[in-house]
Amino acid sequence: MSYDYLFSKDRKNQAIRQAGPQRVFEKLHAMRGRLIAFGAILIPAFLTGMALDSQGNPPSEPPSPSLQLEPSLRVQQALPLPDYAATPNRPPSAKQATIQTISIKVLAGDTLASLFSRYGLSAATLAKLQVTKHGKQLARIRPGQTLTLYIDDKKNLQRLVLPLDVKHSLHLIREHNNFRSTKISEKLETRLNSAEASITNSLFLAGKRSGLSDDLIMQMVDIFGWDIDFALDIRTGDRFTLIFEELYRAGEKVANGSIVAAEFVNRGKAIRAIRYTDASGHSDYYTPNGHSLRKAFLRSPVKFSRISSRFNLRRKHPVLHRVRAHRGVDYAAPRGTPIRATGDGKIAFASRKGGYGKTLIIRHGSTYSTLYAHLHRFARGIRGGKSVRQGQLVAYVGSSGLATGPHLHYEFRVRGRHRNPLTVALPKARSIAKRFRADYQRHGRKVNAQLNLIARLTVAQNSNSARH
Repeated sequence: MSYDYLFSKDRKNQAIRQAGPQRVFEKLHAMRGRLIAFGAILIPAFLTGMALDSQGNPPSEPPSPSLQLEPSLRVQQALPLPDYAATPNRPPSAKQATIQTISIKVLAGDTLASLFSRYGLSAATLAKLQVTKHGKQLARIRPGQTLTLYIDDKKNLQRLVLPLDVKHSLHLIREHNNFRSTKISEKLETRLNSAEASITNSLFLAGKRSGLSDDLIMQMVDIFGWDIDFALDIRTGDRFTLIFEELYRAGEKVANGSIVAAEFVNRGKAIRAIRYTDASGHSDYYTPNGHSLRKAFLRSPVKFSRISSRFNLRRKHPVLHRVRAHRGVDYAAPRGTPIRATGDGKIAFASRKGGYGKTLIIRHGSTYSTLYAHLHRFARGIRGGKSVRQGQLVAYVGSSGLATGPHLHYEFRVRGRHRNPLTVALPKARSIAKRFRADYQRHGRKVNAQLNLIARLTVAQNSNSARH
């Protein structure tokens, strides 16, 4: 076999064309091995031939070209090819900055300035955070919230994270010498759950026995608050059924969501509420027939308060000790209990008014007005001419004026004439828009079927319990 054949470029190129990348490397390794072996034989003979001819003299001509090695194939030590796929990424030579993560639970009296001072962060850094797009929200941190600070080894704040609710958080991120703020929304898994209970002592105790949170109980009170006065109308044997949302993150429950549907049976009368969100994004509660449960007025301006004096035109005044018409309802409640506006309107009066003490009067259009008296103080921003929304906090229970103790005196007037707030027929709010009714009916049938199923299961369980 000739050496020209071994080192033929045609054969080498043919091998490269026919083989894949891996086989090319293998063949090159094999050829290098052969070169080393042949070099061990050829090089000594080649050097000897150059040194002497047959008479012992140096040759006059160079050796045969067939014995010359091409420069591209000169003999060298064979080295293994590196496996780049298996080589891990090398860390950068520069030292990485160390970031310390600090989680802080906000306590009563804490401010962002006091927290920054506690952890050695400068007032200049706080000022840069406050001028970002969402920086004003940092002034409204509340006890119970958890702040997370990311601080480098030079005591520079790199990131601040403030949860706003279970779904949303505010992130303030350092960019060079300033900060950028952004709100991040996290998608949570929504599951449905149900609960039902009968009232034996109180609504709250019944709700707790059925596993409901305070928030869900208050949602139920708000839903049925237009038809039921929960301070006056609740009776032993009343019952309720709820279908509500639960929010999960990575398989773990993080919060309750909204009530999807509910039924409350009060004194044998059943009221059903179905939550519906229309195409415009507006959500509210409706009866199965599509009528809004929301009325133009709430039945009561305070939640869960005892009625100490009713509407009575022949009542004897407890301070003056003479018969004086009582043209409203008195709700006994601790000093400082929140008072809410029973309807949308505009404040016509907010000051002291004789025996009423501190008094608030709200006009609701040209027909209705409501009065709130014996107040401890007004809520922030409440003053004459300001518009208020139904359910908005407007004042706090007190005992100003002619009062024997803390309570709210509440009056309801129609065209200037007093009406009994407990029995007056309240005007209804608008029902569901006509263009959404067909969609609501489909949604309502499905939710009604779920409520009916829960009701049947409850009856069956109660029957089994009675037999045993």
